[in-house]
Amino acid sequence: MTTLASRHCRVPRRRGATGGLGLVLLAAVAALPGAAWAGDPFAELALLRPGRPTAAADFAAPSLTPQPLRLSDFKGKVVFLNFWATWCPPCKEEMPSMERLHRRYKERGFTILAVSIDTGGSAPVAAFVKKFGLTFPIGLDPEFVVAKQYAIRGLPSTFLIDKTGNIAAAAVGPRDFDSTAAHAVVEALLK
Repeated sequence: MTTLASRHCRVPRRRGATGGLGLVLLAAVAALPGAAWAGDPFAELALLRPGRPTAAADFAAPSLTPQPLRLSDFKGKVVFLNFWATWCPPCKEEMPSMERLHRRYKERGFTILAVSIDTGGSAPVAAFVKKFGLTFPIGLDPEFVVAKQYAIRGLPSTFLIDKTGNIAAAAVGPRDFDSTAAHAVVEALLK
């Protein structure tokens, strides 16, 4: 049986892609114990947690609005940073649960920033956003500039960034982000 977390879309290779933050995260996660602790919502969602504080890389990307999307504009908030594409079936699968999570916690210092790596311009992304009724900020990264900073290799890829700007957890592949475990993770990060 395939779990949600085991499926993802491959990211097309771009020239000059570097490991950067992803290699740091992989090294930090490599030291984690293999067994999940009962009752740990991070483990229930199969989220990878860095072994030491790792600052999230700041970025600025074009958006669907006239203003660019900047991570630094959300300083002091819990940020759910998601990389996705309109052509990625697992991305489509998790978007509705992301929207519900966003609506549930947006007034409490939580936001979702979704960065599309689509290369066909903003029109298909805008149509996708309208179709799914997404209300969180959308960034456009057709040249993979931000994706390279985060060493994205599969979609969807998600980084949970705490209020201090450190990466608290990461995931590759879809998750049910409107689950009890996801709510517990967000609640823990909001404290």
